[in-house]
Amino acid sequence: MSIPVWLVLEDGTVFRGESRGSIGTVRGEVVFNTAMSGYEEVLTDPSYAGQIVVMTSPMIGNTGINYRDAESGKVHLAGFVTGEMCDVPSHHRSRISLPRYLSDQNVVAASAIDTRSLTVRLRNSGVQRGVLTTEDAGLEKMREWASHVSPIESQDWVEKVAGTVHPDGFSGRATGLRVILFDFGAKGSIVRHLEEAGVQVNVVPPNTSAKTILEDRPDGVVLSNGPGDPARLTSIVTEVRSLLGRVPVLGICLGHQLLCLASGARTYKLPFGHHGVNHPVVDTQNRRVWITSQNHNYAVDEKTLPEGCHVWFRSLYDGSLEGVRFSNAPILSVQFHPESAPGPTDAHPVFGEFIRIVSGSSNGS
Repeated sequence: MSIPVWLVLEDGTVFRGESRGSIGTVRGEVVFNTAMSGYEEVLTDPSYAGQIVVMTSPMIGNTGINYRDAESGKVHLAGFVTGEMCDVPSHHRSRISLPRYLSDQNVVAASAIDTRSLTVRLRNSGVQRGVLTTEDAGLEKMREWASHVSPIESQDWVEKVAGTVHPDGFSGRATGLRVILFDFGAKGSIVRHLEEAGVQVNVVPPNTSAKTILEDRPDGVVLSNGPGDPARLTSIVTEVRSLLGRVPVLGICLGHQLLCLASGARTYKLPFGHHGVNHPVVDTQNRRVWITSQNHNYAVDEKTLPEGCHVWFRSLYDGSLEGVRFSNAPILSVQFHPESAPGPTDAHPVFGEFIRIVSGSSNGS
């Protein structure tokens, strides 16, 4: 016998489905993800902390869970919603079914939800707070819960998720380069890409000072992805500002936003964010289009960029800023995910460009 579950939005809209995970009630910001696969990476991406993620693809779970594709050691999102969830996966790497994994990870999850209608509502009204619950407390009570969910901007999510990624050691040809990864909720694939390029990666927590980083004399610094509102991370922005111009820097997703804030720009919240693996961006220099993996609710206001900071990439969906380069310092950043896990490999050259810049700086050029 299936257990009912309800997703209730702050505007009072109610969706009823079947529980496919843990029993209980979770609260969060409801967002939709358009990826057709890669759900294991989505579940374990620290950037989704505090969010109830709705997968728009009709069926999720076909290839099961293999554990090797995880981006961190646990599930970070608040809740998981699907149209249909597969109980019997079919893939040679699969070790466990998605419903079993969600139960083991104590994730409140739902299937049999009208995700098409839900996504249309979120696109039309913008991101909403919501409650996902197996507790039949009555519609009015559940609507009351949803109306009192704290905004995601009210908490420091970086503090909650940092520290779950660890370097594995070199898996490629050693370059002699050493990079510090500023961990704001970093994905494991970022470390893997750098290590496969032969770069030694040292991970430091988000409360690390710029002075400590510079005293370690790294060849470069990577500002990682992470969850939440970048504008509330004022102490981190201050430390990042002290790094600019002193060492080559690459910003990724939240790291891109923090880098731009540190340079004097401003950020704003997108209506419903960018979550998926099919987001086209254009390189403003050569007009080449990349299909990218994205997961963010905030963007940098292009009009507020400082002198010497130039637009590198722009979204072909909504025209928002997707990357910058500095003409007066070895600094670059992208709003999308160059590690592309899950997603296409178009953006992998970002790491190569950063390593090229770092190599040039370490050689005194």
